[in-house]
Amino acid sequence: MATSTAGGIRFDAVTVAYGGNVVLDALDLTVAPGEVMALLGPSGSGKTTALRAVAGFVRPASGRVYLGDRDVTDLPPHRRGIGMVVQQYALFPHLRVEDNVAFGLKARKADKSEIRTRVAEALEMTGMAAYARRHPRELSGGQQQRVAIARALAIRPGVLLLDEPLSALDAQLRSGMLAELARLHRELPDVSILYVTHDQLEALTLADRIAVMDKARLRSCGTPQELYRAPADAFTASFVGNANLLPVTVGDTGKVTFGGTGLTVGTAGAAPGARATLCVRPHLIGLGDGPNRLTGTVAEIQWRGATHRLYVDIAGHKIMADLRELRNPPALGETVTLHFAPEDAVLLSAEMTGEPTGPTGEPTGPAAKPDKPAKPAKAAGESTEPAAKPAKAVSHG
Repeated sequence: MATSTAGGIRFDAVTVAYGGNVVLDALDLTVAPGEVMALLGPSGSGKTTALRAVAGFVRPASGRVYLGDRDVTDLPPHRRGIGMVVQQYALFPHLRVEDNVAFGLKARKADKSEIRTRVAEALEMTGMAAYARRHPRELSGGQQQRVAIARALAIRPGVLLLDEPLSALDAQLRSGMLAELARLHRELPDVSILYVTHDQLEALTLADRIAVMDKARLRSCGTPQELYRAPADAFTASFVGNANLLPVTVGDTGKVTFGGTGLTVGTAGAAPGARATLCVRPHLIGLGDGPNRLTGTVAEIQWRGATHRLYVDIAGHKIMADLRELRNPPALGETVTLHFAPEDAVLLSAEMTGEPTGPTGEPTGPAAKPDKPAKPAKAAGESTEPAAKPAKAVSHG
């Protein structure tokens, strides 16, 4: 399926503010042609605002937005040539599936034969060809999601924007749709995808790279493996997967102290006496004797089917350990010993635990205070974009 515009997205110091409140602060980020970039962060972090700036639904207070080599900052949404899928799907209930998918093409006054060809192609690609004559009310949530994606793909966009597209689905449907999105990405290697989510599993599963957002700023950006195995700061470590974050003091080379216990880890030249944070993933912690032993009491046990999660009180901190299902798990209050390998821990300097960082991990200074309530922020964005019809056309492919 050929695309109508060159792929790739570039944010050049894009700032968005509502009523003096900065909700996206000087974002510099590039999505390569054919890349899936996930914007991951908590509510109010600025990720949806970034996507809306690409779509043209909000106008930056400063900075520029590029699609391919085109500066689209001043273009209305319907002239940007993008496809967009939102979490509510926004299908027209009175139109059949094939007419919903054709909506964007008809808005562009495409030739009737071309519309038929593209609708059939998009429905086939999303596995919805057999449902072309049905109405949305006759479809499941997952099927409606596929129709929304087909509508976005029918215009052959160079850029596809996905805003929390799976949040309305149950866990089983979400898992299936993740697999479908991954398959679509393989079939559309030239389409750049910007995927907004607060679900770390979705980001880890689907994205080529993840941009972690917090308080209106970009904290770090990298491949899922990079962010998981070597996070740039404590926020990234805790938001991309589960993490034990232990306050430590650096000792001699390769040594740190936690709660009076010496541990052997890579210190990467950190100065002796410096305060730092040690990141250890729960699944890398073992039960019993081994290197880097920590002894404490069991505070909580959670059975998760294939695994047990233990919360162990050690030096005033609850340390998580994800263990293969135990035949005889320890009792609450029992004293246990945990251990982890030196190479399974990452030392985060004190300077890196609180400051946002740029795409390469460098500190970028204190974050500007964002507009906390998400709904008022969206309302403000809508009030500055009175041209509802063009926005609607883009939302529907």
